[in-house]
Amino acid sequence: MPLEQNPESIPTARLVIGPPEGVNRSVKTIFWNEREFRAGWRLLIYLLFVILVAFVEAALTKILHLPQMNRSSITAASMLVQESTGVIAVFVAAGIMAMLEDRRFGGYGLPLAAAFGARFWQGLLWGFAMITAVIFLIRSFGGFSFGELALRGPALWGYALLWGLVFLCVGFFEEFLFRGYAQFTLATGIGFWPAAVALSAGFGALHLANGGEDKIGGLSVFVIAMFFCLTLRRTGNLWFAVGLHAAFDWGETFLYSVPDSGLVAPGHLLNSSFHGPMWLTGGTVGPEASVMSFGVVALAAILFAIVYPAKEM
Repeated sequence: MPLEQNPESIPTARLVIGPPEGVNRSVKTIFWNEREFRAGWRLLIYLLFVILVAFVEAALTKILHLPQMNRSSITAASMLVQESTGVIAVFVAAGIMAMLEDRRFGGYGLPLAAAFGARFWQGLLWGFAMITAVIFLIRSFGGFSFGELALRGPALWGYALLWGLVFLCVGFFEEFLFRGYAQFTLATGIGFWPAAVALSAGFGALHLANGGEDKIGGLSVFVIAMFFCLTLRRTGNLWFAVGLHAAFDWGETFLYSVPDSGLVAPGHLLNSSFHGPMWLTGGTVGPEASVMSFGVVALAAILFAIVYPAKEM
């Protein structure tokens, strides 16, 4: 099993803010365990760094008059700015924590040696196959129509590339925030799968803030997040999950032109439409709230577990 997924073999975190001499025993117990600074506090420090960096970026975005995203005017350009600044925030914060803990940044889930390698491209194929399976299952029950092309010529290829960049950033941001440093650190405290459940639940809950999202959609996000955790567990890093996440969202928003967690943005390929009961189509939430999505993710998890068997420790 890769080092990153075996908490017992992870070197102790050597934070600069180690226990001072003569500290009260009860206070020391609150902040330190027998091995290191407690995981919960390290995670909190990381999140504070993320917020701090994001705050600075938000100020710079306004000063530079970069496109800003709001619910009334969601565009590919504004999403690219938001997601790319999010990627910078989570990476910078993790870089600071790596220095404080005397660990490699790559140990948090994105080793540079594996960057855009085979696992990433495999993830892209799985993500594209999964969203395609969901859409065609809905269509087979009469719930989806492709419609006509909404884009042609240079605009088509331009938006295809732009949305590709957007969702690559989404993949990096969301996967690393929830299954990168946070998953690595929380797992050292409570174990891999309890950490995965807690963070996946948070991931699903945060999606409820999207305007068109609902509880079924949030549950679907939780389920697919657990699948992402399985890919992390079996491959040892997040490159597969980043590729899968990016391709799935790109397929939803651009290729099949359907709502993604309740959000619909301009610059999509088709004038497609849903028709039929919500259990089939997912309604305004999009296909992730369809019963077909749950079935596809379950099947994908079973196939993945077979194709990528667990490695012996």
